[in-house]
Amino acid sequence: MSQIVLGQTGFYVEQNAFGALPIQRISKDDAIHLVQRAVRGGMNCFDTARVYTDSEEKLGEALEGFRQDVIVLTKTASVDAQSFWKDLHTSLRLLKTDYIDIYQFHNLPFCPMPGDQSGLYEAMLQAKQAGKIRAIGITNHRMAVARQAIESGLYETLQYPFSYLSTDEELELSKSCKAAGMGFIAMKALSGGLITRADAACAWISRFDHVMPIWGIQREQELDDFLSCIKNPPQLTVEMQELIEKDKKALQGDFCRGCGYCMPCPQGIEINTCARASLLLRRAPSEKLLGVDGQAMMRKIEDCTECGQCAAQCPYHLDTPDLLKRNYQDYLEILAGKTL
Repeated sequence: MSQIVLGQTGFYVEQNAFGALPIQRISKDDAIHLVQRAVRGGMNCFDTARVYTDSEEKLGEALEGFRQDVIVLTKTASVDAQSFWKDLHTSLRLLKTDYIDIYQFHNLPFCPMPGDQSGLYEAMLQAKQAGKIRAIGITNHRMAVARQAIESGLYETLQYPFSYLSTDEELELSKSCKAAGMGFIAMKALSGGLITRADAACAWISRFDHVMPIWGIQREQELDDFLSCIKNPPQLTVEMQELIEKDKKALQGDFCRGCGYCMPCPQGIEINTCARASLLLRRAPSEKLLGVDGQAMMRKIEDCTECGQCAAQCPYHLDTPDLLKRNYQDYLEILAGKTL
């Protein structure tokens, strides 16, 4: 992978960024070790969020001594100015920094604009003028909000799901970002774990010279895979292209991306895992998912009342109750050894 300029931010970033959501699941010592290995291996951009429990705290400790060498991104899910300032000051404290390079509105159901009564964009602009942030960004899973952000001319970066499973509409969104001079930050570049070849994912996305993918990293092997793509940039081979076409045929369409915005379920169903369990098992068989706890988790689908809450909250407009039923039936067949 190579370095790119992230839109009009002027930031030179490795086209291979560290997503710090998963480090909330590991110990502080392990998280610090991973992040510092990533810096030494060439990664210079780190993305987290206020809502990722202790991710900011771990990232702040890990990057102490490296702050001038890296670009730090975090996010606020605040819906009013008072909460915005509280989140910003908390993030600055936990990240052990005086400024955040890119501060992003985190998947709000609307695009903050000046004069919209929320006061959010005015607060963001004030924070930038005060030097507390360097660039204004927005993240979303809703196409309409993403388009509005691009058309507004108010944002320097857009973070949106983007991978070789992306639809034509999502590819066009990326092109619109480039035309507007916005940096495009690709979240879910492995499509929530459905894409299993890091080299193929990196090779495909490197063709877009305005796109910076963020890889969620929790384990040493995952980090090694992406660091190897910095040292030895993968080429999009015929074999990789064949794999990509096979994955597109199998996965494009009404599959669950695992974003989790349908949660929590009133019946306690872990929708963002259960609604794609059969896909995960066919791509990377998991003893955990097939074990006692996994079976108990999947059985919760039987409690679904089809209240429609999950479908109403899905940014991809999926029929989530139907996906749950289909995945449960498929899961039972896999468990019985009929298919895999």
